[in-house]
Amino acid sequence: MAERSTAAVDVADNSGDEPLTAKADQSTADGVAHDPERDTDSDEAQGSGGTEGPGKKASPPELHSGHKLARRYRLEECVTRLDGFSSWRAVDEKLRRAVGVHILPADHVRARSVLAAARSSALLGDPRFVQVLDAVEENDLVYVVHEWLPDAVELTALLAAGPLEPHDAYQMVSQVSSAMAAAHREGLAHLRLNPNAVLRASTGQWRIRGLAVNAALRGISSDTPQRTDTESIGALLYAALTQRWPYENDAYGLAGLPKDIGLIAPDQVRAGVHRGLSELAMRALVNDGATASRHEAACTTPEELVKAIGEMPRIRPPEPAFTAPPEYQRTTYQQGTYGRPGPHPGATQQLTSPPAPLESRTGKVLKWAVSALLIAALGLGSWQLADALMDGDKSNDTDNTQTQDGGDKSPKKPTDGRPIAIKGARDFDPFGSDQSEKPADISKAYDNSTASYWQTDFYLSPEFGNLKSGVGVKLDLGKVQQVGKVSITFVGETSVELRAADAAAGSEPTTFNAYTKVASGSGTTVTLKPGKTLKTQYLLVWLTKLPADNEGHWRGRVADIKVTS
Repeated sequence: MAERSTAAVDVADNSGDEPLTAKADQSTADGVAHDPERDTDSDEAQGSGGTEGPGKKASPPELHSGHKLARRYRLEECVTRLDGFSSWRAVDEKLRRAVGVHILPADHVRARSVLAAARSSALLGDPRFVQVLDAVEENDLVYVVHEWLPDAVELTALLAAGPLEPHDAYQMVSQVSSAMAAAHREGLAHLRLNPNAVLRASTGQWRIRGLAVNAALRGISSDTPQRTDTESIGALLYAALTQRWPYENDAYGLAGLPKDIGLIAPDQVRAGVHRGLSELAMRALVNDGATASRHEAACTTPEELVKAIGEMPRIRPPEPAFTAPPEYQRTTYQQGTYGRPGPHPGATQQLTSPPAPLESRTGKVLKWAVSALLIAALGLGSWQLADALMDGDKSNDTDNTQTQDGGDKSPKKPTDGRPIAIKGARDFDPFGSDQSEKPADISKAYDNSTASYWQTDFYLSPEFGNLKSGVGVKLDLGKVQQVGKVSITFVGETSVELRAADAAAGSEPTTFNAYTKVASGSGTTVTLKPGKTLKTQYLLVWLTKLPADNEGHWRGRVADIKVTS
């Protein structure tokens, strides 16, 4: 925990506050003020970019490493101190995990708006955003606790090494645009969407930090929030393609465009830029009437940007490059000279021919082993032959004494059971925020065709992004019946449990605890057999671990379900 990281802390930086006016003050590479004890963001300290007028300036709270908030959050390191608030790396001692904390005095001019923004962001609950975990006012302090992602890397750091590959830039703009479109549908805007606010996790998923909170900390607002965020996404894509900031001023460790030439397309700044992504960036950067080279309509909202991305041909990842293995070289150890003195220079070295394959020590051991196996095999075969002859005599005697009833004594093959028709099904998401999981496609889970499937929403890990324990499909068999087994076909290796309601249940249970686990398994084709006789009308196919969907997400896909007695 002693290692310094800013990968998941929304810290104060010195740049990019006003993209619509092409203003961007110089920023440090990681967004952290060089002197955290001094307010270096003079423009924001005066209230520029926001609606807050210059008023009484609240002094930052006197805090130190080791201080605890709510007897739970232990402050470890002050990441920045600016404009009356400070940001810290801390430890949640209750859950034993790292968190980030923003702290400001309760009488700060923006304390109420910060609390409101944090609570609104927390209610969104979208895993594509760095989550707000707590927002509290106590002891004359207001503090906001949020996730800390030590394995995530800022876009600023990624661009320091060079432009992104076309597929990476495509994934970034797709995921950021769709996330911001979802936020705006809930009435939330970012207003400070810059390379410091966009992170790439170790799974390849892009995440956004500081939704609503980052702007509230600085008193920033906008009359056109959707246009502001859309242009910011365009600037992110422009920077990802060119490693240049699309304005005249340098910002976020990136050089700005040459002065007096205006906004030019990315493919005119750097050779080899993907043409479709270049035009998409220009459609999002609608500042001063800039448009794409083919004069498509400009995108002024994240929703329009998502639609434009969907109309583009999908950019696939590059083929992996395989390098030829180095030529095999025999070492002196392999040649049998390890530990022996080397020959004197000029001395004639006598070469000895290797022994015949079966005359070496290994060959002799191999010959003895084969001989022993042959002797054992002969002995075993003789014993089995004698035993078979004795069993034959016993069987003849038994046949002579048994009563002949003329019946067929051949063993019967066990039957697989009769099919049980599924009368209906329903998606089941009791632990989700909306308690719904793609209900329109639920019939595809049992339509006797593996070409179609019902799928879950996407998540950021196989364990549902740690948001819930699972999702599932409830099956109605029409009446209470004896269930012998349930066969499920998935797209991708999936872990699943079979749960059943009590036979006495008069109607379909609506709670998870009403279903008892009777079997479990994993794979692409899973057969679940209850350990004892099972009679029920209602079954629950409960997915507990999801496969990857080749787009940096995880989601479950149920292609077919069959129930037999």
